Amino acid sequence: MPAPLAISLGDPAGIGPEVILGAWARLRAERRAPPAFVVGGPELLRGCAEALGIDCPIVPIADPSEALFASAVGLPVLALLEGPWHPAQPSPEGARLALTSLQLAAKCALAGVASGLVTAPVSKGALAAIGWDYPGQTEFLADACGRPYRDAVMMLAGPSLRTVPLTVHVALAEVPALLSAELIVHKARIVAEGLRRDFGIAQPRLAIAALNPHAGEGGQFGDEEARLIAPAIAALQAEGIAATGPIPGDALFTPRARAGYDAALCMYHDQALIPLKALEFDEGVNVTLGLPIIRTSPDHGTAYDIAGQGVADPGAMAAAIVMAAEMAAARATAGA
Repeated sequence: MPAPLAISLGDPAGIGPEVILGAWARLRAERRAPPAFVVGGPELLRGCAEALGIDCPIVPIADPSEALFASAVGLPVLALLEGPWHPAQPSPEGARLALTSLQLAAKCALAGVASGLVTAPVSKGALAAIGWDYPGQTEFLADACGRPYRDAVMMLAGPSLRTVPLTVHVALAEVPALLSAELIVHKARIVAEGLRRDFGIAQPRLAIAALNPHAGEGGQFGDEEARLIAPAIAALQAEGIAATGPIPGDALFTPRARAGYDAALCMYHDQALIPLKALEFDEGVNVTLGLPIIRTSPDHGTAYDIAGQGVADPGAMAAAIVMAAEMAAARATAGA
């Protein structure tokens, strides 16, 4: 049997605990729950389940290997890293709990005792307040894997759409200067390889977005398409990668267009995330490509404002768990 998935707690003051519990309860009821374990907090999760009336038995375990059998009974949780459950009350103690859970979960994935990693949402601000100096969990995981940040490529994936922002958390005014043909080619190679290795797509089709309206309209609205994007597409095609574009952003996400590619590479954050969230907000998964480990996460934040109210939708966490299991199975089949 494959190794179980490791699930990090996320910030205990956010919706992480309740969406973990809700996702597991849903998947278990649908008989789709893969072997997995949460890294720490059995009493915290038990308290959350009882307070919110979530039918999810907690099974404390001492070792990840026990999760394969404990998953048949309930949600396996490593019996360590205990802390109180105080929803909507972020604290340094909660941030430290979230960070330690993430660190140990990453170690499990790197050591092979977990087949993949599913990360619950954290607060970058709360972590920064305790001395954490990473922009996000993705950069931390790249460092843990010994890879440069640029190799950790964020892909947003749902049932009908996958998008990749080539630039991420930067001001929109900075995007043109950050783009280059080399950047587009580098990330497109990682995406193509990730689709082959982790999604079982033998010949990935990549759509490359334009930056400017109407793809620059022959240079009237900007020259990035002719100067950067088209040469990158030509280089990718010369390598045998099925890349097309540059495609205007307003035409890239119609139903007919989406049927013609496996992933869309977008020039900036909102160009990639707006269509994904508009179409598949409750099932959107953040996938990190380019790392030796599998990592997925729900495509939402800590949502302190609704934490502990029992209204958080666990759909994205359930999708992240299922996608991580499917990716692990694809890697095993490919012999990666």
